[in-house]
Amino acid sequence: MAPPLRQRDGRPDPDALLAQTQRESRGRLKVFLGAAPGVGKTYSMLQNARRVQADGVDVVIGLVETHGRAETLALVDGLEILPRRRMEYRGRTIEEFDLDAALVRKPTLLVLDELAHTNAPDSRHPKRWRDVEELLDAGIDVWTALNIQHLESLADVVSRITGIVVRETVPDKVLQDADAVVLVDITPDELIARLHEGKVYVPEVARRATAQFFTPGNLTALRELALRRTADRVDDQMVDYLRRKAIEGPWAASERLLACIAADESAERVVRRASQLATSLNAGWIAAHIERRGEIADATKAECVRAALDLAERLGGEVKHVAGPDLVEEVLRLARRENITQIIVGGPRRNFGHRLFRRSFPKALAQAADQFEIHFVPTQEATPRPRRTIAGLLGRGAALEYAVAALAVVVAVVIGEALTGILRLPNLSMIFLSAVLFCAVRYGVRAAVVASFLSFLAYNFFFIEPIYTFTIAEPHELLALLVFLAVAVLTGSLAGRIRDQREGVIKSAAVTQSLYDFSRKISGAASADDVLWAAAAHLHATLGHQIILLVVAGDDLSLQAAWPPDVQLDAAETSAARWAQQKGEPAGWATGTLPRIRFQFRPLRTTRGVVAVCGFEPPDATGALSADDERALSAVLGQTAIALDRALLAREAIRASSLEENEKVRDALLASLSHDLRTPLSSIAGAASSLRDLGAKMSETERAELLLSIEEETGRLSRFVSNLLDMSRIEAGGLKVRRDWVDVADVVRAGVERCRKAFPHAKIRISLAPDLPFVRGDARLLEQVLFNLLDNAQKYGGEGETAVHARREGADVVVSVTDDGPGVKLGDLERIFEKFYRGGRADGRKAGTGLGLSICRGLVESMGGTILAQSPAARRRGTRILVRLPASEPPLLGGAGS
Repeated sequence: MAPPLRQRDGRPDPDALLAQTQRESRGRLKVFLGAAPGVGKTYSMLQNARRVQADGVDVVIGLVETHGRAETLALVDGLEILPRRRMEYRGRTIEEFDLDAALVRKPTLLVLDELAHTNAPDSRHPKRWRDVEELLDAGIDVWTALNIQHLESLADVVSRITGIVVRETVPDKVLQDADAVVLVDITPDELIARLHEGKVYVPEVARRATAQFFTPGNLTALRELALRRTADRVDDQMVDYLRRKAIEGPWAASERLLACIAADESAERVVRRASQLATSLNAGWIAAHIERRGEIADATKAECVRAALDLAERLGGEVKHVAGPDLVEEVLRLARRENITQIIVGGPRRNFGHRLFRRSFPKALAQAADQFEIHFVPTQEATPRPRRTIAGLLGRGAALEYAVAALAVVVAVVIGEALTGILRLPNLSMIFLSAVLFCAVRYGVRAAVVASFLSFLAYNFFFIEPIYTFTIAEPHELLALLVFLAVAVLTGSLAGRIRDQREGVIKSAAVTQSLYDFSRKISGAASADDVLWAAAAHLHATLGHQIILLVVAGDDLSLQAAWPPDVQLDAAETSAARWAQQKGEPAGWATGTLPRIRFQFRPLRTTRGVVAVCGFEPPDATGALSADDERALSAVLGQTAIALDRALLAREAIRASSLEENEKVRDALLASLSHDLRTPLSSIAGAASSLRDLGAKMSETERAELLLSIEEETGRLSRFVSNLLDMSRIEAGGLKVRRDWVDVADVVRAGVERCRKAFPHAKIRISLAPDLPFVRGDARLLEQVLFNLLDNAQKYGGEGETAVHARREGADVVVSVTDDGPGVKLGDLERIFEKFYRGGRADGRKAGTGLGLSICRGLVESMGGTILAQSPAARRRGTRILVRLPASEPPLLGGAGS
């Protein structure tokens, strides 16, 4: 990692404070670390647990392995023990730690032994350290025990020291992130004495352990590893304390390491060695997968790379990919960009073929990297490599390539024999070289090399004197034959490599085109659903198996898209999806959480966090995703997350705009209520007060005028409230429209009569065309429309006459209301139908609520009609409102003979 910045102004390091804040929101982890079994880790842990219980802390034992030791059993008495979970496995009942019961009980402190333990199948997590992570996230303090040989970065070192393969490991990051590490240490002689006394294992097991593992040399080496790792942990804590307290250094600048991961068996060894160096140097490190662009790796090599990169992530390294025609230059460019000081790489191949035909990357890197320290990790394995078998040599399509190579050479021999019978040719090597090139171009390097050697033998046997023997009579023939072999092998290898690179380029171009097509598709997606369905279909086409996409909805996940559409999740798969959403890390198949289910779930992260989870069924449940599939999957999920974030932002923008519009409507409504309710209420209250106080002193005429004023204002208030109720019913979709036969003429007369009662001084002229057809609608609502239009004309049309016309135009009936007022501006002809829009009166004052015409539009459209405004109406004045409804003739009643 980069050296910490010194706080020159005396302030604490913000990164250190942030890390401390994040730790305070979780439970605290204390690890009792020992060099080997039997040093007393569990005993010391239980002693401390009893001590803190005496201080009033809620302590529960989640699981403790006593191994029958009486001293350990005595310490368990008096402590609450969580019942274990029982399960059937391979015909017998086993007991495991019950994670769910611990989360429900939620003690202050949980004692959980054997941190490196592998859980039983079908557990939520395959490893116990994963259980501990979930307990810490739930705010529960955990005490646990660990032997130094179970650290991931030291597993191969311990194997070389002791000769025993360590199969249960814990990532180094777990120990690095622990809040406290307690070293439980005794000398090797004391531990061997305890072993002989039966305090570690039963006698028979103890004898075998003394001979194989518990030797003074092994225990001394393990003790040194434990002491060194604990010292490094103490140093980290001291640096962290100095940062938080803003104590000035000097602090030594840290190194930064780069591990180059190639597709071979040395990949994991390189990763472990880099982690060891980084830990000892207190340095940050990067694991970079290097591959030559266009080179196609087989499934075995791809699996080696994937395993190594997964290991690097578990050990706390940063993973990167490096590809290019010149690997040395690409690695050095990455090293300069990342401020690397040391490079770790697998040692050069000792295979003669690799030294002869391939450029050694480690040697080339050592020659070019003059400003970096280079560490070579030996490539030999701790165990001997298995011998190659005939089945191995003929596996994965090799048999077909060898057969084609042989057939091509046979064809070359036949052609050569035919030409020899017709012509006297001094040299037939070009025919065999053509066979070699055919194999190279069609089947690759392996087939070309085989064809080269077969051509060498066939050419000698059939065409070089003496024929039909492998004897060569003339020295120049031998030289020509050897030159032919060299040229054939070289030409075939080059042609085969070009063919492999061509296939790689074609495949990369296809993936790029696929991603480009997907990018275009989601860029035009208007909604989050469109993005999700496009992603599901594309991933299904890429991986060829089931895909499911779930969107975060509050605290839960909602299934939004799946391909095929009938995909369903069971309880375990749903739990894995929720885990991926809550923790922001993959879960399910081939992960550390519920690895036995059929799906793997990956979170889709954006700047706002996890917005969705993608579940996919792998093409091969027993293997791993290929490098190409992994890259395509990561690219599609990344683009989907961006597009989904964009769609969600657009939806939020629309929602914000809607809220802003609602805010304007609310303000308009409040303004309307404050004016249009206050005015009639004030008039009614004033008239009623005058009648009550001065009624006896008033004449009949004055009292009648006051009563008429109360009646008019009450009607006005009633119409206002009725408009509000009608508008609310229209917007809520609760308006019920009848579909009766309506006589338009009757409705016009009723609406005009109602208006004349409300406005006694109104001048209204009616013009009805003869033989008006019926319309299908609601007579009551149509009368309300006409009344609102007349009411609007009285408010805005001035003192002139209002004309009402009804006529037939084609298949429609048109009713128009025309006033003689100043008219409406051209830009306001559509706005006058909006809610709470109010034009000015002739005298310049605002009038009405602004709901009348909006209600008219809602009512007319609910009956299948349209409404529009025209201005000027006549003589450059006035406004005309046109209501157009479809004409409909009722069926004739009775038959012809009635």
